[in-house]
This record gives sequence, structure tokens and C-alpha cells, in this order.
Amino acid sequence: MSTVSEKIDAKLVKELREKSGAPMGDCLKALQESKGDMEEAFVILRKRGMASAQKKASRTTNEGAVGTYIHAGGKIGVLVEVNCESDFVARTADFQELLKDIAMHIAATDPRYIRSEDVTAEDLDREKDIFRAQAAATGKPAPVIEKIVEGKMSKFYEEVCLLEQPFIKEQTVSIKDLIAQKVGKLGENITVRRFARFKVGDPNWTVAQTKAVTEEAQS
Repeated sequence: MSTVSEKIDAKLVKELREKSGAPMGDCLKALQESKGDMEEAFVILRKRGMASAQKKASRTTNEGAVGTYIHAGGKIGVLVEVNCESDFVARTADFQELLKDIAMHIAATDPRYIRSEDVTAEDLDREKDIFRAQAAATGKPAPVIEKIVEGKMSKFYEEVCLLEQPFIKEQTVSIKDLIAQKVGKLGENITVRRFARFKVGDPNWTVAQTKAVTEEAQS
């Protein structure tokens, strides 16, 4: 009797490897669990990547690199600092690829914050007031209005927070997921510390960093 692993086409394993960035062995196991279903296997890998990232999230990231991306003939420029635990990992092709992808993504989407926790209280209150007023205009009861506001706030975070945004190259994967995949593959915690985005002729520019960094600088 043949085993499940013998039924998995090597081409499927390679395709999943290219799509997810996960090691070949992990891709094979995910395909075995999903009985060859590529999308389900990808979800399995994403869940494992997030679990791995959560386990490593408390580990200090004092190494890393600064990435750059220039777009539209020099009209848009991005600087981003991504941290990891060792200089060795910072110099790997996988980490450098992540650095470039995040810089490119920031250039394309212009996020205002890194994490949802970084959104200022002023911005939160303003958006909630707007969403609450819009929902109240429908005449729905208060409990329903609050659920509507909650849903709109989730969408708001996805629009303005880098980690919550769908990755421009793969809309089914958020930047948080993208980082988690690299954490699972490289075995180190990885964090985005800060970024700056400039556009020629635009009087405004975006500079963002995590609250922890801001608080440390002020203390």
C-alpha cells in the first residue's frame, strides 16, 4: 500500500515552496495534511508561521538592516529599518528579500502606522466618531451601531497600519503574515522598527515607528 507522501507530486511541493517561502520539508508535510490541496496547504503553513512568530515575539531584535526603495523615476522614496536577532540572519538572501518587499510595499500603499497599537488616541477617537455618526444615521439600535463601528475600525487598521495591510504582491497574505513566514524559515524574531516615505512635490510625508521605540527615546 502506497503512503500519502508518495502521492504528493514533487512539482506541487516546489510550487508551494515558491509561494510560501517555507522549507521543502514543511511544504511536503502541509501537502500531506491537506491531501494535495495547494490552498489548504498554504493556510496550514501560514498558521504554523504565525504560531512560530508568536513564540519568538518576545525575543530582542537588536540587529537588522535598513532597506530602500525608489519608485516612479525617483518621485517616491522609502527608507525602512527591519530588525532581527543576529547579523548573520540580517545578511541572508531571505531577510534582504523581505526588506526589499516591505520597502516596495510602503512605497505603493503609504501606510501611516506600523501596528494597530501605534495608532494615536486622537486618530482612533476621530475615526470612531465618524463611523458612529454614519451608523447612527441608519437608525439602527445602539448595539448594532457598535458592531458596525467595530467592523469599520478593523477595515481602518487594514488601510493605515503596515502590518495589517494585504501584501501588494500577494493580496491573500498580510505584511504580518509575510514576516511570520520568514520568522518560521529563519528561526529568529523579526520586527519592523520604523520607516519614512517621501514623495516629490507632496508637502506631507510619512514617518512612523513603533510606540516602544518612541517611549524609549523619550525616557
